[in-house]
Amino acid sequence: MARAYLDYNATAPLRPEARAAMLEAMDLVGNPSSVHAEGRAAKAMIERARADVAAAFGAEGHDVIFTSGATEAAAMACAGRGLHGAMIEHDAVKAWITADLAVDAQGQVTVPDPGQSVLQRANSETGIVQALPEGLEVSDMTQAFGKLPDAFNWSGCRMALLSAHKLGGPKGVGALVVRRGTDLPAMIRGGGQEMGRRSGTENVIGIMGFGAAAKAAARDLADGVWQRVAEFRRILENTVAAGANETIFVGKDAARLPNTSCFITPGWKGETQVMALDLAGFAISAGSACSSGKVRSSGALQAMGFSEADAGCAVRVSLGPDTTEDEIMRFAETWLKLRQKHRARAA
Repeated sequence: MARAYLDYNATAPLRPEARAAMLEAMDLVGNPSSVHAEGRAAKAMIERARADVAAAFGAEGHDVIFTSGATEAAAMACAGRGLHGAMIEHDAVKAWITADLAVDAQGQVTVPDPGQSVLQRANSETGIVQALPEGLEVSDMTQAFGKLPDAFNWSGCRMALLSAHKLGGPKGVGALVVRRGTDLPAMIRGGGQEMGRRSGTENVIGIMGFGAAAKAAARDLADGVWQRVAEFRRILENTVAAGANETIFVGKDAARLPNTSCFITPGWKGETQVMALDLAGFAISAGSACSSGKVRSSGALQAMGFSEADAGCAVRVSLGPDTTEDEIMRFAETWLKLRQKHRARAA
C-alpha cells in the first residue's frame, strides 16, 4: 500500500507549478546582475517571482527580500536588536532573542511591548494561531503563509519571515518582508543585490519556484482547499478520540491552522510512535523538523504548561492539499492498533 505523507508542516511536496517554473529558469544562462540580454532575462524572472510572492502575501514587491530561507531571514531581522519573544518561537528565532514573554495554557503569548518583540503567526508544532498586535517588530509567518488569509500590509508588523518549502516551493529559498522605511542594515555585504540588503548572486531557480508556489498557494486558499483539509483534521481527531479517550489534543479550543493536529498520549513516547508509524507507511513528526534530526521534548508544549514527560509523548500530524480522506482513516486505524499493542506491552 502507498505511503501517506502527513508531515506538511515539516515540508510540503514540490508543487507542479514550482517544478515547471524551476525548469524554465534552468534553461536561462544569464547572471541577474549582468546588463546584457541574458542577464536582463534572469533579472526579469526574479522580479516576476517577487511580484507573485508579494501578491500572495498582500505586500508590495519592493518589500520582499529573497533569502536562503526563513532561518537567514530570522537572523537578518532579529540579530543584535535586543528583541523579546516566547519559548514557543522556532529555534531559528530564539537564537537571536530573549525568550521571556509569557505563554498561557492555550498557547497565547502576552506581548507588552510590540515594538521590541517577535511573535509567530502560527506555531509549527501545535498549529495555534496568534493575533498580531499593532506595531509588532517581527513575525515568523512561515507556517501561516498560504494557509491563512493574511495580508502583510494589514498585519501591523514591520517585518515577516517566509519560507518557500512550507507551501510547496523548493527548499533553500525564503524571504524577509520589510515594511518600507524600516532601517535594516545588510548582514551579507558585497554586490548589493536585493536592494542592497542581501548581497550575493540570486538563486534564480529557487526564487522562480518560490514565486510559482506562492501563486498556486494563493489560488488554493481562494478556492477553499484548506476548509476541506480542516474537515479531514476534524475526522482524524474525532476518530482518534473515540478510540483513545486519554489522548490530549493540544489547542483544540484555540484558533489553529486548518491542517495541524498535535496530540499527546501519556506514557507513549512521541519518537516511538513516529518510528512505528514510519514502518507502517505513514510520515508524521514528533515536533519541529528543522533541528538536524534531534529528538527532544517540545519546548513549546512545556511553555504551555505540559510536563516534560507529557511533552515527550506528543506527535504532530499535518495535512496538505493533496491529503485524502482514505489516508486519514488508514492513519487513524493504524495508530489505534499500534496504541493497543503499546498498552498490551506496558501492562
